[in-house]
Amino acid sequence: MTTTTPFGRALCAMVTPFTETGTLDLDGAQHLATHLIANGCDGLVLSGTTGESPTTTDAEKSALIAAVREAVDDRASIVAGIGTADTRHTSTLAREAEKAGADGLLVIPPYYSRPPQDSIEAHFREIADATELPLMIYDIPIRTGTRVEPETILRLAEHPRIVAVKDCSYDFLGAQKVLDRTDLAYYAGCDEHNLALYAVGGTGYVSTVANVIPGHLRAVLDAFDAGDTAQAARLQQRATPLIEAIMSAGLPGTVTTKALLTELHLPAGPVRAPLRPADRTTTDGLLSLHRALTTTGA
Repeated sequence: MTTTTPFGRALCAMVTPFTETGTLDLDGAQHLATHLIANGCDGLVLSGTTGESPTTTDAEKSALIAAVREAVDDRASIVAGIGTADTRHTSTLAREAEKAGADGLLVIPPYYSRPPQDSIEAHFREIADATELPLMIYDIPIRTGTRVEPETILRLAEHPRIVAVKDCSYDFLGAQKVLDRTDLAYYAGCDEHNLALYAVGGTGYVSTVANVIPGHLRAVLDAFDAGDTAQAARLQQRATPLIEAIMSAGLPGTVTTKALLTELHLPAGPVRAPLRPADRTTTDGLLSLHRALTTTGA
């Protein structure tokens, strides 16, 4: 780990596999984690939104971290999603994640209650003080209803354990302002921004789509690092139809990703209610786009 890439560059927001009866599939999680690391991911985010954190228990979250830690050992970082609307509960989850073997924490601002910025700042500071783990701020106002404003992030960057941001704010100017004034690692949280944010000094991505094309998304960063910016752009653009179908076609990314993973014979299982599975037409469309991307040369 370094100050610029505390968790690696290519992080997958991993789905949480379940059995057909809806229980936690730890063997499947280990298999999927191993597959993702072997195919280009150098970090995994567990129990984020893609990992169905709203419908997994605290005990399941800890068990998932421990199982994936056992499977990947020190070959990849593990960042635990622990965000809740309750600061005390989130701090408890932070301590449990540390015990289970996580390398870092992914924390959202409290949702629904919509606290003001000073309360949001205090929330993050209390959680950062709860463990010795580094913390990644997750700014996703479309889901939480509350923005972590750039000025708040600038203040939080002074905390020694607040080291990164996962950016789903769609505020590209705000991201660049923070990049210019801090050493925070900035990760794209929206796959369509992976290359754009990287090109202006971002660290990499935390990607849902990486569940199904980990190598392709990693190749975008590798091409850019090699100085072949035209190839990086081509690779990013070629992924756009699949990114759109998974993330912007009217269904949650968890639903579409699990549907496609099942077709690819990788562990996923069903989604938990209130989510419902993708229909056959949607699934066939996803599979067709995946085949077009992965069977055609760059």
